[in-house]
Amino acid sequence: MTKLSAAITAVGGYVPEFVMTNKMLEELVDTNDEWITTRTGIKERRVLKKEGVGTSYMAIKAAEDLIKKRGIDPSEIDLVLVGTATPDTLVASTAAFVASEIGATNAFAFDLLAACSSFLFGMSTAAGFIESGKYKKVLLIGADKMSSIIDYEDRTTCIIFGDGAGAALFEPNEEGLGMQDEYLRSDGNGREYLSMNGGGSIMPATEESVKNKQHYIFQDGKTVFKFAVSKMADAAAEIMERNSLTHDDVSWLVPHQANKRIIDATANRMGLDHDRVMMNIQKYGNTTSATLPLLLYDYEKQLKKGDNLVFAAFGGGFTWGSIYLKWAYNSK
Repeated sequence: MTKLSAAITAVGGYVPEFVMTNKMLEELVDTNDEWITTRTGIKERRVLKKEGVGTSYMAIKAAEDLIKKRGIDPSEIDLVLVGTATPDTLVASTAAFVASEIGATNAFAFDLLAACSSFLFGMSTAAGFIESGKYKKVLLIGADKMSSIIDYEDRTTCIIFGDGAGAALFEPNEEGLGMQDEYLRSDGNGREYLSMNGGGSIMPATEESVKNKQHYIFQDGKTVFKFAVSKMADAAAEIMERNSLTHDDVSWLVPHQANKRIIDATANRMGLDHDRVMMNIQKYGNTTSATLPLLLYDYEKQLKKGDNLVFAAFGGGFTWGSIYLKWAYNSK
């Protein structure tokens, strides 16, 4: 019997229209364009300004873009996964709402939360359902409205994050393409360095928690940077070693877009030229769960069937890892 693998067969994306530049942030906090660009590589980020909508709005847009490009009937989708750190609500599943809105009437759906590693961990989850043989089409969406949990008076976070969504369709493959290997890890001791303390079961919302800005994301930048540099680079190196890949074998590095210096460190560890490193951090900033699929969305036309892609990410929790995937199609 031919071994099934889970391959990406289509991608979609969406970013809000409003562009927040570094110059705009100079009016809000004590910072400047040169400082932000030098330390992060970010020039601008997108912010969802539309009233009364949240993460699901962008997730639906990305999914609809994918469905239109792939030309599939959404009722054929078996499962909808939404990786997000900013769900519409804390109880009702964002994925369930997205599935209903896009017409995936025969799918079950659930959210996946691993901060900036959500899409990476979601790839593993999607692959597991496909490789079981029970499911044929799994839609994985990474989406975050980070502006909803950012304090725009905190320069350690407001310069970094943006809003956006990306989607990928996983289907069975019998040519040896798609998911090849994964190396995924987590360390719960890291949550004190990157978290949002208010709004959960430990600290439900109160007048005091709101007044103390505990419903905004907090980040110990130096600690997170140190861990991210080492863990992302280590994970990418590990996946290459386990699969006997040299730098010549890797067509593209698909790295989480948190900081250009972290991306550069990972590429250098892999021995990759920077023209084989996907990067859009300058346009979108860190869109958390959406960074990896937005890279695929932006670079799709440059990808060729059989290309070796190495994904790497690091996020709050701490969560991190790397995935080796063979690209399954040539873009039209």
